[in-house]
Amino acid sequence: MSRIGKSPIVIPAGVTVEVKDGIITVKGKKGQLVQEFSDVTVTVEGDQISVERSSDHKDHRAKHGLFRSLISNMIVGVSEGFTKELELVGVGYRASNQGQKLDLALGYSHNIVLEIAPEVSLETISEKGKNPIVKLTSFDKQLLGQVAAKIRGFRKPEPYKGKGVKFVGEVLRRKAGKSA
Repeated sequence: MSRIGKSPIVIPAGVTVEVKDGIITVKGKKGQLVQEFSDVTVTVEGDQISVERSSDHKDHRAKHGLFRSLISNMIVGVSEGFTKELELVGVGYRASNQGQKLDLALGYSHNIVLEIAPEVSLETISEKGKNPIVKLTSFDKQLLGQVAAKIRGFRKPEPYKGKGVKFVGEVLRRKAGKSA
């Protein structure tokens, strides 16, 4: 039995969960999320959700924990939300935003302008003497991760000096340069 899949999900106050025809809808104060599911049965009993699989087939075992985690992330997202922070490490690397447009200067000949999805709120923090930080907040964990990965992909941290776009708190594997 999947250790993750068999543990029940507690529904916090202010969150409504609806299960109908292989689709689960979760509504909360931050927003609404919809997820399709298959090969598992989702039951809501009071303030708990349980996910059970129909058989011990390999695909069913794999989806058991997956759908339990997805539903759990949906509930945490609509009640509390998720935050990711990206740090721009490098001389002359800057970030600014006008509404949902993120303007990045990452050492290329031109600035990169990225239109951020409306579900993700954007904030840029630039303090003197510190690296600029891009703060992303959303109720949708998948979308948030996708947007953060896209921003990080513009200039991944290199292993020698650590320059590039990295997550706050991310530990980079550093290499020693050429030895004289």
